[in-house]
Amino acid sequence: MVELIKKKRDGHILTSDDIQSIISGYISGVIPDYQIAAWLMAVYFQGMNDDETAALTDAMMRSGDMIDLSDIPGIKVDKHSTGGVGDKTTLILAPLVAAAGVPVAKMSGRGLGHTGGTLDKFESIPGFQVDMTADAFIDKVKSHGIAICSQNTKLVPADKKLYALRDVTGTVDNISLIASSVMSKKLACGADAIVIDLKVGDGAFIKNIIDAEKLAHIMISTAQKMNRKLIAVITGMEEPLGLAVGNALEVKEAIDTLKGKGPEDLTNLCLELGSHMLTLAGRTQSHEEGIDLLKSLIENGQAYEKFIELCASQGGDIEVAKNMDLLPKASLTFEYKSKKEGYISHLSAMDIGLASVRLGAGRETKESPIDHSAGIVLTKKVGAWIQEGDTLAILHANESSFFAKAESYMDLAYTFSKTKPIKEPLIFKTIQ
Repeated sequence: MVELIKKKRDGHILTSDDIQSIISGYISGVIPDYQIAAWLMAVYFQGMNDDETAALTDAMMRSGDMIDLSDIPGIKVDKHSTGGVGDKTTLILAPLVAAAGVPVAKMSGRGLGHTGGTLDKFESIPGFQVDMTADAFIDKVKSHGIAICSQNTKLVPADKKLYALRDVTGTVDNISLIASSVMSKKLACGADAIVIDLKVGDGAFIKNIIDAEKLAHIMISTAQKMNRKLIAVITGMEEPLGLAVGNALEVKEAIDTLKGKGPEDLTNLCLELGSHMLTLAGRTQSHEEGIDLLKSLIENGQAYEKFIELCASQGGDIEVAKNMDLLPKASLTFEYKSKKEGYISHLSAMDIGLASVRLGAGRETKESPIDHSAGIVLTKKVGAWIQEGDTLAILHANESSFFAKAESYMDLAYTFSKTKPIKEPLIFKTIQ
């Protein structure tokens, strides 16, 4: 291992056998944390080429269980978001794409820090079960064309160990390490093709488009080397997506969107990502055809009916999905009012996300409890003219002391100007 650390430290290329021995040695306990930490820092400074990144992805993917979806007919397309605030796209996309006849076998995670987790949102619906065996997961996809489950703890154990170490050694933000982390999990879940929603901006892990493009290209190269197809869509996360931030509040907004009554930005993003999923699956021949098909499934109610079917198949209370007033509801609300006048020129997704955590909607650590009813509903976003005293958002919580904690972040979230700002596009570019 010392020789492999030196090899990468000095800028040399590691072979696939080198990388396999590092990962297998780390998982087995033969190679200690301090040597892996030194190797990670060498990778951080020297980088990896496309072949090394693909080899690392492959070694991590094979470090634990792998889900075999071959029994499910058709091309299985997965979607992954790099994380954001108010990002409830999976709740909409999964039933929408499944309603088009493309099987959706989705393994998702929980929220941590300022970003929300898909599983936490689905669990706002009483009874909704996300823990199941691989066989039960596949059977549900065969029967209903859709299933959502938590990631098997035995999937990609190398990523869990490596990420925990990267987090405490300052080696998180390296393009190859990020790409192999995301790709190993997606490929271990059995996807034939993947659509990646690469978030860029204040509330995202990636802060600029140049880095997003680098990550997109290396993910595409890695997918190609592993005989998979991948499309990356670079999208904005300067301000939250949609208006709702918080678990049950986002479920309500997702259902509204499936009924054709959702916010414009959220609806457009789901149509964009969903159309790419349909194209990769061979369901449609062009992007425009995909968008038209998805719009028709929203208009004729089939997308919403598939959401109801998903809830029923996983034990969720479908009466709650049909009557959103039955969703968990906070006992207290607070109108957050503007202290200034002007156009909203910036709305920090990061600060809104942190405010929602203070209200109880998110986790500060993996063990933190979560309040499904807590969160924020924005009433104004970037570009709106605001008078002092206008309501900018409604905060939802079950303890009044939480409002003061959240308000300090809300104050930081808004920037005002006297001239109307030029709003950035939601979708920057698509790379394939």
